[in-house]
Amino acid sequence: MRGGKMKPVVLLYESIHPDGLAVLKEKAEVRYAPGWSEEEVLPIIGDVAGIIIRANGQITRRLMENAPCLKVVGRHGVGLDNVDVAAATELGITVVNTPEANAEAVAEHTLGLMIALSKRIGEGDRALRAGNWDARYTLIGHELRGCTLGVIGCGRIGSRVAHMAHAAFDMQVVYHDVIAYPKLEAELGAERVELEKLLRRSDVVTLHVPLTPATQGLIGEKELALMKPTAFLINTSRGPVVDEAALVEALRSGQIAGAGLDVYSTEPLPADSPLLSMENVLFTPHMAAHTEEALRNMSLVAEDIIAVLEG
Repeated sequence: MRGGKMKPVVLLYESIHPDGLAVLKEKAEVRYAPGWSEEEVLPIIGDVAGIIIRANGQITRRLMENAPCLKVVGRHGVGLDNVDVAAATELGITVVNTPEANAEAVAEHTLGLMIALSKRIGEGDRALRAGNWDARYTLIGHELRGCTLGVIGCGRIGSRVAHMAHAAFDMQVVYHDVIAYPKLEAELGAERVELEKLLRRSDVVTLHVPLTPATQGLIGEKELALMKPTAFLINTSRGPVVDEAALVEALRSGQIAGAGLDVYSTEPLPADSPLLSMENVLFTPHMAAHTEEALRNMSLVAEDIIAVLEG
């Protein structure tokens, strides 16, 4: 209580960086959700004025309608696919996020997956741990220099990946986006193309789109069939953008050479997922944005939460 006034309650779905937590605790009472499901959150949301959600859970219309004190929802990250923004708008609840906070982290992670796939680093690591030194004679990689990078979604992260790949490996950049990026075209000689053309031409295809009705299942059987058998697919955006069943078949049949995945249709990735049997896939557990710097930057959505609560 400050000056006889109760602090507003801010609900966290998951822990955040200490710097963002300190911002909250100075001016709000911090409460942690007991779980991510609607049923677990509903009983404790009646007096909540602000919410910060990360990748897990959903802020649904039902939750918001049962939170009479709720003024603001903050997304620790970029994508708003787990917040019902239309319902929030209708109910007069502000939605804030951190669109620039993790671009560098995700772009670097994407490049890391690209390099590891082309040099077969994951396979080499597993072989050596198994005592197979002679794998060095069979695990033959490829150089990225001069290859074509296809960027699907050329916003902050996609553009950064394009710049990194062009600067480091002199990769040619083609991109597919609903928006044209003339500056990117001028700086890198990038070419905006239709999706089918990008898939046919690219040696590496990397996804950087939000999850929307238009992008769900964007890469399916038909699209994978257009890719080169030597090409890699990288997804650090959202799992449902890729049809996982079609991807498994493309990997199994050799339709594409491999994939680097940080996100999945179901998270956590189920232990019985057929993807896990694929030797030509490199996995990370939705951690592309998890650098010290990005986690701090994303946690500072707390500043926007407090700004809204203070009017």
